[in-house]
Amino acid sequence: MNFLKRRIGLEQEFFIVDETGALTESADEFLQCCHEIAVENNRSPEYFVTEFVKSMVEINTPPCKSGMELAREYLQNLQIAVTAGKKMGLRLYPLSSYPLHIMPVIRDKLNYHIQARTVGYERFLHAGKCTGTHIHLEVSPGVISDRVAVSYNSTVAEREELLNIYNLATALDSALISLARACPFYEGQAIGLASHTIRYRGSEKFGWEGVYTHLQPVGGLMPYAHCVEGLVEQQFARFYAWLEAMDKAGVERHLFFDGGGSLLKSAWNPIRLNKLGTVEIRCIDSNYPSVILAVILLIENAARRVRYEKLKVRPAKGLQVFELDGQSLWVPDFEYLNGDLLYAAATEGVKHPKVKSYLDSILEFAIIEGSKEGKYLVEMREKLDNYTTIETEILQKFSPTVAELSQEEGLRLVRDACDKLEQELSLLDRKDVFIFPSSLSTSGSPN
Repeated sequence: MNFLKRRIGLEQEFFIVDETGALTESADEFLQCCHEIAVENNRSPEYFVTEFVKSMVEINTPPCKSGMELAREYLQNLQIAVTAGKKMGLRLYPLSSYPLHIMPVIRDKLNYHIQARTVGYERFLHAGKCTGTHIHLEVSPGVISDRVAVSYNSTVAEREELLNIYNLATALDSALISLARACPFYEGQAIGLASHTIRYRGSEKFGWEGVYTHLQPVGGLMPYAHCVEGLVEQQFARFYAWLEAMDKAGVERHLFFDGGGSLLKSAWNPIRLNKLGTVEIRCIDSNYPSVILAVILLIENAARRVRYEKLKVRPAKGLQVFELDGQSLWVPDFEYLNGDLLYAAATEGVKHPKVKSYLDSILEFAIIEGSKEGKYLVEMREKLDNYTTIETEILQKFSPTVAELSQEEGLRLVRDACDKLEQELSLLDRKDVFIFPSSLSTSGSPN
């Protein structure tokens, strides 16, 4: 198996705002401008796409051979979007939730209406009020099947790679939630929680009202797969859970398939199999480029080590950190991962001692000695004691934390975030630059 050919990709969602910071529904016009500028610069326009609400867009990258290449592609496409915005008097707001009260306008497409009717329109609107970043880790071509989940024709080695990358991504869930926490305000309030996480996946156990609170098989974190057969069973169980939810909501099943639905398209989980041939990681807040690049680096290094050293990623009962033992990478068991650890990550975050220990073990595992990327990860580990997320940086400007964000304060927060995005882009958009430590800055501006 040639792991050198494994690629990595990215999707990031952004809100579109005008120069005052107010949300706008001009996504279609904005994207048309992006397409024109991309073509003028010999770039593909296909990486600038619509989202399900008219105030949001998605900027993607092509599949890349390395995190360094992905960083360059990401920054170039981001620069095109910022340029388009300046041309139109619009801006990209990069953080995970728009801080003020909004009422998203859903696009008139069958698949969106099916989702809204099934989970409930009010609940589904949470998905239009927060933005995320998705990282794609490629596995062997053809091993993932949209019809049977895992191809019958795949080899034992290909299946084992898929299993280990899927379990690694699952084990990273709370780390990625903690490290990328971005905007502390949701609907005008500082709720003290990771709003993107709780309002999207939700949780009956913790009382988090989100899109998939009552449909965890479809939108929550799924357990580790102990074997390929178990992974396949998990995909079909989720698929039927979605169809049954449609039945309960009075939505005819054929509409799901008429709208392009399929086995794998019934998944909105934080970690899912994608028919593109990737394990897709969907639990990351939308954030500034420096943070996104740091997350890319962490994920890529961890996945590379699992592949190259042919490690088996397996959960261990009672374990709360990553622990390497020979050819086995032992990770926290699912009950703890999706229970106490998830709760700590979504509440106290990196300040919680159990989250910090867990993060420290992941960073130690991901360090590749002697590499430039390894040097950056060492710096991150050394700075963990003083680590401040973007969310915390913003809250420090509103100390003591305001109970309700005023319109003026909210718009200023949005404009400041747009400014910082553009400032970071001007520093990062250089040949072979992969700025990592800037994501650890406790100042209000990039290093």
